[in-house]
Amino acid sequence: MPHTPAEKKRALARVKRIRGQLDALESALEQGTDCAPVLQQLAAVRGAVNGLMSSVLESHLREEFALSGTVTDQQKGSIDDVVALVRSYLR
Repeated sequence: MPHTPAEKKRALARVKRIRGQLDALESALEQGTDCAPVLQQLAAVRGAVNGLMSSVLESHLREEFALSGTVTDQQKGSIDDVVALVRSYLR
């Protein structure tokens, strides 16, 4: 769960955009659209969901480490490394 009101607002906006993409995908499937545009839309939906997952995970990691007390520069660097790794995996 996003931990600040701004993060929550961004996450909800992403969900609404994803819902719109899914509605467009459903419409394309119902209309019998060719495979290439459907595959492109599927890739866009997957990317949007992965982006949402990445941002929520980043927020969670930063919040959890912050709750453990003082966060050193080395720990911040480690968090940044993990976030970068997750983002590269989810692309």
